[in-house]
Amino acid sequence: MSIAPARDPVVPAEAAQPPLLVVDDIVMRFETPEGSVTAVEHVSFDVKQGEFLAVIGPSGCGKSTLFNIIGGLLDGYQGRVAVGGKRIIGPHRSIGMVFQEESTFPWRTVIDNVAFPLEVAGMTKAERIERARHFVRLVGLDGFERRYPAELSGGMRQRVSMARTLASEPKIMLMDEPFGALDEQTRLLLGDKVIQIQQELNQTTLLITHNITEAVQLADRVLVMTYRPGRVKRFVAIDLPRPRNSEIVGSDTFGHYVAQIWSDLREEASRGMIADESRSRGRGRAE
Repeated sequence: MSIAPARDPVVPAEAAQPPLLVVDDIVMRFETPEGSVTAVEHVSFDVKQGEFLAVIGPSGCGKSTLFNIIGGLLDGYQGRVAVGGKRIIGPHRSIGMVFQEESTFPWRTVIDNVAFPLEVAGMTKAERIERARHFVRLVGLDGFERRYPAELSGGMRQRVSMARTLASEPKIMLMDEPFGALDEQTRLLLGDKVIQIQQELNQTTLLITHNITEAVQLADRVLVMTYRPGRVKRFVAIDLPRPRNSEIVGSDTFGHYVAQIWSDLREEASRGMIADESRSRGRGRAE
């Protein structure tokens, strides 16, 4: 069954706000030994200043491909990515990125890790240390400035990565499964810290995740993607009061949103399982 591309709901003119980020009709195909594979197909959405958008979908739906396109790490796609009305191509200082994989420098202390992009930008040592201290405090790592990554927990190292990204003061922060390797309790508590930072800075944020609880806890809207090729299946507006914290996870309204999104994901994940089984049988016959 073909699914028509979905777009953001119409907003009354008086409530309209020019989007900071525009993702317009993105199509991405990869050439494989088995032929051309469409990873992302006709994906379009806008993100306003200060908005928190979570992108969720089944494995293989193109979430990370979309993330890498927006972050400028992939080219060869059709469509347009624009920030503040200007088309961007390739890595851009307006966009900062936080990944799931370990990205701290083990030979640098916390303060020197956070100051690294400022050093590359040519900022004086006094200025960059002062700014780095500000963001270390913001992520709650006061007192750990002289520690090395090996002396920190996984959650603390991810906070170092966040502080390093924020130190460059990007207009948009992209986070790709940043807490995927952490246990559930740590994820929830780090979610509280992410919410605090995002609200304090009015930071426009995109989160790629497979965790429904995380998406509902953090986001203003959740974009649900289809199985490959990844399209926009639905936008879910999360009407939960801010400021939020992890206590809201136990509320009935929170559970309603989780169930709604799981219903969409279950449908798409089932499609993916059927497609994978079909391909596996086809390979078996060919062999």
